[in-house]
Amino acid sequence: MLRVSGDLPVEDLGALLAGVAPIRRPGEFVFATVDADAQPSDALATVHEDGRLSCVVAVSTARALGHPTEPVLAWITLQVHSSLTAVGLTAAVATTLAAQGIAANVIAGHRHDHVLVPIELADDALAAIEALAQR
Repeated sequence: MLRVSGDLPVEDLGALLAGVAPIRRPGEFVFATVDADAQPSDALATVHEDGRLSCVVAVSTARALGHPTEPVLAWITLQVHSSLTAVGLTAAVATTLAAQGIAANVIAGHRHDHVLVPIELADDALAAIEALAQR
């Protein structure tokens, strides 16, 4: 279950990293691109791009829509309540994962940041982010 880290968003990078507490969301995910008026009802995240939508969906949804199901991604949520004006969290996580050769697709939500990584590297990504929090 997602931990709520207080009512106030955190801005200080040291506090963000100390409280990052990554968890893996159950499931397997992919990005699918659809027409702007054809958003899947179970899309978990969307970004409007040039009249189309990039959607994060479960592999089963992509399959049902006839979309490619590669690469399969794991979804990691950073449980710290990050401020939308905080500086450095995304860079620190992405740099840490890059040093391990792990691709990171980061989505910022209003309260939490989410990182999609290749599913076969999910455990390594979690360990790397947890180690970052211990520094």
